Amino acid sequence: MTKLYTIGFTKKDAEKFFELLRDNHVDVVVDVRLNNVSQLAGFSKYPDIAYFVREILKGEYVSDKNFSPEETTLKDYKGGKIDWDEYVVQFEKTMKARDIKAYIQKRYGEMVASKNICFLCSEDTPEFCHRRLIAEIFAELFKKEIVHLV
Repeated sequence: MTKLYTIGFTKKDAEKFFELLRDNHVDVVVDVRLNNVSQLAGFSKYPDIAYFVREILKGEYVSDKNFSPEETTLKDYKGGKIDWDEYVVQFEKTMKARDIKAYIQKRYGEMVASKNICFLCSEDTPEFCHRRLIAEIFAELFKKEIVHLV
């Protein structure tokens, strides 16, 4: 049975990051970051990450900004204008406006049935990261277990 995974690149070197993915048999890395081209992303910067996933894991890399928060929501949260609870409210409104459940069914339904998918974001742990929220939507739709790789 396939599983859903989440991982953040912060506080991990490339060795730990890719060993976590490899050891858990991740087939597809879905990048849910709003900005995945920043130099601050180090080894997880696009297009480098796509190459590493393909060459190290023999897997597939997908960047899907449909799962990213609105830029203003992220900025307000990072800047302390809104707390996590308000961030979640705004994020859920964004996902509803994007009809994300229908999108997931159409775009990822077959993939989830046969592959281990890992949602990639920046935060070290999932508690205050939207990758956890996305994984929870997938888990609800497809009745899958979530494993957070930390």
